[in-house]
Amino acid sequence: MNVRAFLFLICLPFLANAQGFAGLGSDADGFDVPELGWQLTFPQDHGPHPSYRIEWWYLTANLRSAEGVDYGLQWTLFRSALAPEAGDGWTAPQIWLGHAAVTTPDHHYVTERIARGGIGQAGAKADPFEAWIDDWELIGDFDTLRMTASGPDFAYDMQLEAQGPLIFHGENGYSVKSANGQASYYYSQPFFDISGTLTLPNGEIAVAGSAWLDREWSSQPLADNQTGWDWFSLSFDDGNKLMGFRLRQTDGENYTSATWIAPDGETKAFPDGALIATPLKTHKTADRDIPVKWRVELPSKGVDVTVSAINPDAWMATSVPYWEGPVTVTGSHKGRGYLEMTGYE
Repeated sequence: MNVRAFLFLICLPFLANAQGFAGLGSDADGFDVPELGWQLTFPQDHGPHPSYRIEWWYLTANLRSAEGVDYGLQWTLFRSALAPEAGDGWTAPQIWLGHAAVTTPDHHYVTERIARGGIGQAGAKADPFEAWIDDWELIGDFDTLRMTASGPDFAYDMQLEAQGPLIFHGENGYSVKSANGQASYYYSQPFFDISGTLTLPNGEIAVAGSAWLDREWSSQPLADNQTGWDWFSLSFDDGNKLMGFRLRQTDGENYTSATWIAPDGETKAFPDGALIATPLKTHKTADRDIPVKWRVELPSKGVDVTVSAINPDAWMATSVPYWEGPVTVTGSHKGRGYLEMTGYE
C-alpha cells in the first residue's frame, strides 16, 4: 500500500462524517463551541484552534491577464479534529485537507491533498503566520502573503498585499448560522491585491486582480436540519463589497446572513431574511443540477444584481465535492466575485 492510500484510509472517518456536509450539524461531542462576546485577538487567531472540530483558511481570487482573459483561483486548507483530546505525532487527532483550483472560461483545474496532523506534513501557526500542506504554502504576516500550490496540470505562485482592515462578520466575528443558534467565529480579509504567475498546460500567464481570504472555525456550524449552503463574496466596482450566504433546510426554507463592507472597511451586519438569493438558471455538471445564475438582493442597500458563473462546470471533484468558481455581477451594481455551493446531491 502506498503512502497516499494509507493516509486516505486513516482519513476515512473525517470524510464519512463530512459527506454531503450534513456532518457539520452533528453534536459538538466535547469540543469547544463559539460564544457570543468572545474577543478575537491577533495574531493568535490567524493560527489553528484545535479544541474546535472544524476550521479553514479559504482564499479565492478574481484575476485577469494582460490579454483580458478572466481567471479564478482557490487555495484552501481545512482542519478537522477526530476527537477533542490533544495528541502528538501519529496520535494527534487532526486531519488536514488541501484544495487548490484554477478556473478559466473553458476549463476547471482542481487537485486535493490529504494529510494527518502531528507529523509535520500539514499544519498552521500564528506568528509568524504559515499554513501549509506538503509543498503548498500560505505564508507571511497577513498584510503581505505568498501563496503557492500545484497540481497535475497547473501551478501558481502569488503575492498578496492587504489594502484594508480585517472584517468581522455577525457580531464582532460571532456569525450565527441557524435559528437554533449554531454559530462560528468568522472573519475575512477581502481587500487583497494579488498578482503572480499561473502555469497552465499552454504555458505561463502573468495575472493580477483582487483576492478574498476567509477564516472560520466552529464545532457545530450547521443545525441538524441544514444540508448545505450557497455563499457569495461580491466586490463591486464602486468599492463596496458584500458577503452573503443562505443555508438550505430540509423543510425547503433558508437561513440567511449578510455583511455589507464599505470601501474604508466599515461594516453593517444583516440578520436572517434581509438577503434574498434566488436561483435563476441551473446547469448539469457531475450529474447534478447546479444553480449557476442567481438573483441576489439586499434591498436596504439598493442591491439587486445578477450573479453569473464564468464557467458553469467549476465542480470540485474532491473527497467532499462541491461547486466553487468565479462570477460576474451585473444589475444595480457591477463587479466580480466568487460563489461556493455545497450539499448538492
